Amino acid sequence: MMRQEFLQTPIEYLKGVGPQRAEILKKELGIFTFGDLLFHFPFRYVDRTRFYAVRELHAEMPYVQVKGILSGLELKGQKRQQFLTANVADATGSLQLVWFKGLRWMKESLRPNQEYIVFGKPGLFNRHLNVVHPEMELSAEAQLTFLSALQPVYNTTEKLKVRGLDSRGLLKLQKTLQQHLPPVFQETLPSTVLRDQQLMGRLEALRQVHFPSDANILKKAQYRLKFEELFFIQLRLLYQKTLRKEKSDGANFQKVGELFNSFYTNHLPFTLTEAQKRVLREIRLDCGNGKQMNRLLQGDVGSGKTLVACMSMLLALDNGYQACLMAPTEILATQHAKTLGRLLEKLPVEIALLTGSTKTAQRKKILEGLLNNSLHLLIGTHALIEEVVKFQNLGLVVIDEQHRFGVEQRAALHLKGTNGISPHVLVMTATPIPRTLAMTLYGDLDVSVIDELPPGRKSIQTLHRYDSGRLAVWGFLKREIAEGRQVYIVYPLIDESAKMDLKNLMDGYESICRDFPRPQYQASIVHGKMKAADKEFEMQRFIRGETQIMVATSVIEVGVDVPNASVMVIENAERFGLSQLHQLRGRVGRGADQSYCILMTSSKLGNDARTRIRTMVDTNDGFKISETDLQIRGAGDLQGTQQSGILDMKIANLGQDQVILQQARDSVIKMLEKDPHLALPEHLVLQAFFEERKRTNSDWSRVS
Repeated sequence: MMRQEFLQTPIEYLKGVGPQRAEILKKELGIFTFGDLLFHFPFRYVDRTRFYAVRELHAEMPYVQVKGILSGLELKGQKRQQFLTANVADATGSLQLVWFKGLRWMKESLRPNQEYIVFGKPGLFNRHLNVVHPEMELSAEAQLTFLSALQPVYNTTEKLKVRGLDSRGLLKLQKTLQQHLPPVFQETLPSTVLRDQQLMGRLEALRQVHFPSDANILKKAQYRLKFEELFFIQLRLLYQKTLRKEKSDGANFQKVGELFNSFYTNHLPFTLTEAQKRVLREIRLDCGNGKQMNRLLQGDVGSGKTLVACMSMLLALDNGYQACLMAPTEILATQHAKTLGRLLEKLPVEIALLTGSTKTAQRKKILEGLLNNSLHLLIGTHALIEEVVKFQNLGLVVIDEQHRFGVEQRAALHLKGTNGISPHVLVMTATPIPRTLAMTLYGDLDVSVIDELPPGRKSIQTLHRYDSGRLAVWGFLKREIAEGRQVYIVYPLIDESAKMDLKNLMDGYESICRDFPRPQYQASIVHGKMKAADKEFEMQRFIRGETQIMVATSVIEVGVDVPNASVMVIENAERFGLSQLHQLRGRVGRGADQSYCILMTSSKLGNDARTRIRTMVDTNDGFKISETDLQIRGAGDLQGTQQSGILDMKIANLGQDQVILQQARDSVIKMLEKDPHLALPEHLVLQAFFEERKRTNSDWSRVS
């Protein structure tokens, strides 16, 4: 067996690295050890057996390889904007090469009048063909030989390229590392899994993924490594789930009592949909079996998740327990407090709101009420997980917009239970999560989906208009306002510190005030730079109908519910992500009127932006939208930094590897059904893997 110490060897000890290169590898790529380098996988492969003649090249070609004599090495430009040029010529013509960084190092290392192999992407500048920052290698020193035409290409950075660690430089290091790999490599998967899935051995896969013999073997190597990565993510989640079901006693909600029944009979704002009834049944079953519930509730904007959460909390109260709801922002927490206050106003339920701006006297009163059980339902932000917040008898925790919180925050609320009883956890999200991502991020949770909208809701009509058609859009808005409707106009203040964005917002507001003049029209403005009181004042004017137009940034993405607002115009829609566009669109369509979402863009759109806009126009289905978003952006970007410990994938791609993920999950489920504690001799290899992960990765430390 290969000793684990080999993979933990500091990268500076690899021949060709040394202290200086090691430092920059650590900073730029997070490569600290031999293992980190081994698992820095190629992101694509190119055919390096073919050499093109210079006259065959054109700007539309992908990466190409030419061979020729180097000449004309020259520094050009002003002192602060210098660049280096050279020419490489073969019998058919000459190609210009250009460098903007690492000029001194390149000038000193290149040798004029020598034959070079040049690899790069052809482009046009001033009608002349050139290659910017090409990979260069002297023909005489080109000793990297490959068993096939497939040469790996590695992610690198400009700072690494300056140190000679472009893709080819990293390839040389990989080759050196491969020469040192022990002949027997520690297997991580049980023999039964290897046999059932017909997987390549780990050592062979790690050799082939860097130096493939042919395309077919490369595919098998990639499959093996992707399967392993996804297998261990699923094992971690499902093993945790197994242990938690054994260990965690949950509050036992045995009865459906007076509060629940009275609300259901007398105070429902509308008839429950079949989907809402189904989810409530699932929650009741979970909360009545003596084990802790951990359930993810997915439902599109406006599908009635808050009502389900409200009735679940009444179930807790009926059984003598308290409940709490945690939201990611003060606006959303306040909105929930108002909504629940309105829903429960005729019932004997004490509700309080706790946020960062709650006054000291009020905070003291809340904390006392929680301890003496005179306070039944607490709504708040991160303030809920502070140590001073103690409940007498917490039975249910509802977490809204879970993707805004990290795993630790979810765990912190688990600990608020008393007498060894864990509160049930209901995690809600209005951001539809693709099935693959849900399995990966929330694979330890049971999943409920509300896939119906309440009766009477009309589907929002989404239109795409270019800036050149603005006059027609304004005419449409005036007609809608004349009918008594209200309008949102949203600007992309993506970064609260972006002065340019803020200027665009203010300029937009001024031009709207000109195009929609007082006293016939009134406009509100809301953005993240405003004081909370000013923001609330403007919001309330709009809610009361005193203003017909709300000019805002994406702060209105969550927490504003105005049934009379039937039109949303999103300026520079190409600058928003798909899920954000979908969330924004969900702010209209709250009433019985036909609602519209108008996406305004310039006529110049990139491919991704065009796909996003087309998807929004084609469908209102949040799950279809989220699948497209996953394809475009990838899982890491989609979920943000909070989940990065779970989704730090080296080779698997959730947008493309759904089938492998399902096979990995099925394999784990089958294994845990047979051996829930991984105690069989064939599973010792997994225990060893867990121990190693615990030692090197804090995110796995809760697997015990």
